[in-house]
Amino acid sequence: MDKNITKRKALLKKRMRVRKTIEGTPSRPRLSVYRSERHIYGQVIDDLSGRTLVAASTVDKELREQVKSLTPKDSATKVGEALADRAKAQGIEMVAFDRGGRRYTGRIAALADGARSRGLQF
Repeated sequence: MDKNITKRKALLKKRMRVRKTIEGTPSRPRLSVYRSERHIYGQVIDDLSGRTLVAASTVDKELREQVKSLTPKDSATKVGEALADRAKAQGIEMVAFDRGGRRYTGRIAALADGARSRGLQF
């Protein structure tokens, strides 16, 4: 079997294992993180209503120019800070962190630290 297919299936299995225990509610929405090779995306989601409340990524018009010259970890930190600022503006203080089946290290941890530094609790 192709190595990439095997890795993808393992990631999906881990993602489902994490999602069994984490659910976003209106009082404590879920902060979901998706990491691609080049970009990182974060969304604050209310799973009961199925709505994305706040989102930020390295491809946002506002952040694209700021993160262009930064390292990947620094750009993930900036995305986390922007996400926390947008969430605070919406009145969201606490979230449940969903790492999307990835390990809590590197860019995933940098995004979480950036969000925490701006006052988002999880």
